[in-house]
Amino acid sequence: MAELVQLILELSSSVKEMTALMLVMKQTRTEHFRESWIDCEQALNMLRISKRTLRSMRDSGTLPCSRLNGKIYYKVDDIEKLLNQHYK
Repeated sequence: MAELVQLILELSSSVKEMTALMLVMKQTRTEHFRESWIDCEQALNMLRISKRTLRSMRDSGTLPCSRLNGKIYYKVDDIEKLLNQHYK
């Protein structure tokens, strides 16, 4: 009986560790998304341009974007590439 109790305690401990690891992984993925994608307002602030200019860049394909549920997102890497291409 004591062995069974010990086994249950070890199993419980393992489940707690796995739950903690899954939480860390979930937070890491969320943080990575926030670091690699930004919304329109953040892009405007980063580039210091008007909404119309941002829309023109998006429409012409100069700055690629992704639309999800009506909200537009930009990759930070794409913005950095654009800035580097026009660096003098």
